Amino acid sequence: MTAHHDPALPCTRVGADELSAADPTPGMTRQVALHTETMWSGTVDTDGGSTSAWHHHGDHDTTLYIVSGRMRLESGPNGEHVVEAGPGDFLRVPAGAVHRESNPTDETSRAVIVRCGSGTPTVNVDGPAGPAARVAPEHRQG
Repeated sequence: MTAHHDPALPCTRVGADELSAADPTPGMTRQVALHTETMWSGTVDTDGGSTSAWHHHGDHDTTLYIVSGRMRLESGPNGEHVVEAGPGDFLRVPAGAVHRESNPTDETSRAVIVRCGSGTPTVNVDGPAGPAARVAPEHRQG
């Protein structure tokens, strides 16, 4: 039996004061709580009025839970697909989806992030493809 599936392994706790800095982005403060070869979890605080650069999360499928404030995600050809979420909402960023986040308010927002996948968790890019680009079916919103 591998350590990953060892029924004797204990559950663990990471306190709020034990988070460590991760993936810095201007206007955004990410902190990692737990990570393995195939999972990453932590928080992100986004300054009011800030917008991240265009990026994707490689092979990581990402879920965000909005704790406070608001978060806006732009994705798709030319960034035309926009979703906005507030406290209690969940957002999903499919693996490989080029996007950027912003906080449309003046107050700092906070979200909990869970990523499943492997490899580099954040890949910066110039921007999303234009309308001539095809979006893979697994990356389309239903």
